[in-house]
Amino acid sequence: MRIYKECCHCSKELRGRTDKKFCDPQCKSAYQYQIEKYNPERFYNKVDNQLKLNRKLLKEYNKGGKVTIRSNVLLELGFNPNFITHYWKNQNGQVYFFIYEYGFLTKKENGKDKYVLILWQDYMAKNSKFTN
Repeated sequence: MRIYKECCHCSKELRGRTDKKFCDPQCKSAYQYQIEKYNPERFYNKVDNQLKLNRKLLKEYNKGGKVTIRSNVLLELGFNPNFITHYWKNQNGQVYFFIYEYGFLTKKENGKDKYVLILWQDYMAKNSKFTN
């Protein structure tokens, strides 16, 4: 007794196994794509996309290795400082947040919020903490 009589994607008549749902791998792939297209974005994808955007922006604006920039410049482009991969605390107690190898320190200068952008250095490995 056949469970499915026609392909779940293209509605062609199925031949072969009784539990077959799709006529070929292309129909199966197209069907799965349509299902995922209408599902809400998964949490993992949101986090991954935000980390990628944060890294891209830090890389783009840190051409000199250490740069100070107004925070609103990055925030307007979609930067979210709550998405980080790890942090590093220097001897002065300042905490630098990192997205992979690009880091930033939040500071206030002349009443304006700014970020100090830096690159990861090997000596930082001793005091870094990874987020869970």
